[in-house]
Amino acid sequence: MKLILHFKFLLVVLILYSCAPQERYSVIIKNGTLYDGSGNDGIIADLGIKDGIIAKIGNLEAAKALRVIDATGMAVSPGFIDLHAHLDPILELNHCESHIRQGVTTALGGPDGSSPWPFAAYLDTLNQIGVGMNVAYLVGHNTIRKNSMKLENRAPTETELTKMKGQIRRAMEEGAYGISTGLKYLPGAFSKVDEVIELSKVASSEGGIYTSHLREEGLGLFDAVAEAIQIANKADIPVVLTHHKVMGQPMWGKSTRTLAMVDSANSAGLDIKMDQYPYDASYTSISILIPSWARAGGNDAFKQRVANPKLRDSIKNGIIFNLLNDRGGNDLKRVQFAKVSWMKELEGKTLKYWCGLKGLDPTMENGSELVIEAQLKGGASCVFHAMDEQDVMRIMKHPKTMIASDGRLVIPGRGHPHPRWYGTFPRVLGHYVREKKVLSLSDAIHKMTQLPAETMGLKDRGILKEEMKADIVIFNPETIIDKATFEAPHQYPEGIQFVIINGQLAVDNEKFQNLLAGEVLRKK
Repeated sequence: MKLILHFKFLLVVLILYSCAPQERYSVIIKNGTLYDGSGNDGIIADLGIKDGIIAKIGNLEAAKALRVIDATGMAVSPGFIDLHAHLDPILELNHCESHIRQGVTTALGGPDGSSPWPFAAYLDTLNQIGVGMNVAYLVGHNTIRKNSMKLENRAPTETELTKMKGQIRRAMEEGAYGISTGLKYLPGAFSKVDEVIELSKVASSEGGIYTSHLREEGLGLFDAVAEAIQIANKADIPVVLTHHKVMGQPMWGKSTRTLAMVDSANSAGLDIKMDQYPYDASYTSISILIPSWARAGGNDAFKQRVANPKLRDSIKNGIIFNLLNDRGGNDLKRVQFAKVSWMKELEGKTLKYWCGLKGLDPTMENGSELVIEAQLKGGASCVFHAMDEQDVMRIMKHPKTMIASDGRLVIPGRGHPHPRWYGTFPRVLGHYVREKKVLSLSDAIHKMTQLPAETMGLKDRGILKEEMKADIVIFNPETIIDKATFEAPHQYPEGIQFVIINGQLAVDNEKFQNLLAGEVLRKK
């Protein structure tokens, strides 16, 4: 009788168990090494995703899912957050493949003082067409200044300053995450620090951040860093020294001093961080070699100045100075053409090569003449090989440095871009973590995830934690690497198996899925 009762009891237990609701998820990631983004070591655990959210972390052996990913031997990380992205082509390239294949799930646009305007209308348009990754924007000082003053080389009137403040406030209310400046570019180069402080106070009052392409990154670097620290203090705003670098041979090694300035400012209670791309070459317009005063008023004014022999001599002397001491790296072959609409065969070639093509000796004087010619023909984008690897590694190791691409959305075959457009994040994880051991894997992931999320004020992204958005990257730490080079930049990285954006598989077994899984983020 007891045996029969025991059997009936077991039967009831089995029936109840079989009828009990079972944990179900859209995606389960099993057996991966989870790096949560905090900088802590990885732990082996399972992760369940439901409704675009990380629903469970732990042992999910008994759970069911529509898709189960075996991540044995893989690193599972929060999606990478690119704090400095040139998203200008996004209306055309809204699938964002070149970024997503790097593991980027969220990117902050509007850097270097340039942003969309009108602000809300642009975000509404992106929302309508859909985006492959999450995107957010800063409002650009140069854009706002152009709206009020065009390219005039003077201080704003009280009326113009009031108008600029109003546009900054409007953008912040419409969802901007802060203000960016491009004080090396026009018309930001014509502004004084008091103007920038007053505009930054508006962004600060709305909880925004300040990111700055510094006024100088070569011989004037120390003063430029000091100016950014002054803005942080006077405007009471968190500051990011964006794509922090040391340009030009006379300054190589001087990152020790700029990092000490950052440390001192933080010790005094300010909030100063940096972002950095992991290359020893920069990318921007060839016009950066031309003195800013020579370009005031736009291209027509520039043409008039170079037509005046005395002014042309002054402009050439300024270009020669920059070729020797700044972006030129004291060698014409360090200036490499990237995008040249008026002479495609120059793309990938150097300023020295162009001298040879025209039968000119590769002197700084001849180089300066060709820079003027290039600008008169419509300008060009260039890669400038004028940084030192030791500075790159020193800045990278600093605890306040985040990884950011300064990359532009791109498709294979278009121009001759900087390889950072394709390879920034895998390069750090493959070259600087695995090969050179500059960073630990957990520290590198922290610089790509939680640290930029905290900087932006994102409360639901940047860390692997239950109830956070399911933005996740799964990669092989033994094989992840960038493939793009300065000679052959149009190459996607290797070693990233899966990219999940808001719970959807944007990269599945290394295959791009062409989804529009991203969200247009607006600061609340």
